[in-house]
Amino acid sequence: MAPRTSATSGSAPARPAVSTLHNAIHLDALPEHVIAPLPRIEAYLKEAIASLPLPPALIAAMDYSALGPGKRARPLLAWHSFNAVCPPGSDPAGCLPAAAAVELVHAFSLVHDDLPGLDNDDTRRGRPTLHKHTSEAMAILAGDALLTSAFQVLAERVPSLTLQSRLMRELAVGTNGMIAGQVYDTLGGMPSDLDPIRKLELIHRHKTGMLIRAACRMGALSALEGHPGASRLDPLSCITLYAEAIGLMFQVVDDLLDVTQTSAHLGKKSNKDADAGKLTYPGVMGVEQTRAEVHRLYQLSLDAVEPLGEPAEPLRQLSTYMAVRTK
Repeated sequence: MAPRTSATSGSAPARPAVSTLHNAIHLDALPEHVIAPLPRIEAYLKEAIASLPLPPALIAAMDYSALGPGKRARPLLAWHSFNAVCPPGSDPAGCLPAAAAVELVHAFSLVHDDLPGLDNDDTRRGRPTLHKHTSEAMAILAGDALLTSAFQVLAERVPSLTLQSRLMRELAVGTNGMIAGQVYDTLGGMPSDLDPIRKLELIHRHKTGMLIRAACRMGALSALEGHPGASRLDPLSCITLYAEAIGLMFQVVDDLLDVTQTSAHLGKKSNKDADAGKLTYPGVMGVEQTRAEVHRLYQLSLDAVEPLGEPAEPLRQLSTYMAVRTK
């Protein structure tokens, strides 16, 4: 598939360094056209949850977790990855099952991470975590249902069996990678010959990066079904490299926010990783070197999607937002 560009621009606009971005954009905002798909995504997600033949209390708990305040970064990444590689005239609704499925898995991960046996958090996005809002038992069961429902959405709503199989595999690999990262972060078991930086990278590429990678690749796969692309450009490889860069960058920024922002601003407890004795990028590299690492990964993400031209502009803007977000 050849790269597509607009009739007027021909190439993506240059981006400033991360160090200057704070003066260029509102730190907690995205351009309207980037977040425009959110009502459609959230309506689809709400309908998908409501359609499940489950007890009303369980549906309510799933709804609380999946549709509460949040960035919806992963479904947006799926949507815009679809649009970055799809043939002209494609309907982005084709990525909605993938977008919903990956957000259900993300919601499951947050519900279980907040439990007393793992991170033991009382607040999430400025309100009580699910086990505080309901009970620990309901949080465990709602997390279970969110996870399995993600695969049910793909099984029931993706008409192509070939695409269905590929999406399920991507989501399973991403979910297992995320769980492996949580094990490394919480229970250890990493190779003993890794230095602290390599250990951090191993944790974060799994714990955060793998599900972001799945979101982007699932969106792209939904667009490329039946359209494999030309040999001179492999759009899925471009999307994958982009996803791997922002997946690590997202968690590096999270580490930075944990030590530079207040609990009130973040909507969750700050300094919790340091208090728990966990490895963090600022703890190992210092704040300034951590910011330099954010910039390096940010530039990698831009380079990865440059061959895709103007249709990848929302992905560039999402990367910019993730690099400078403050919560």
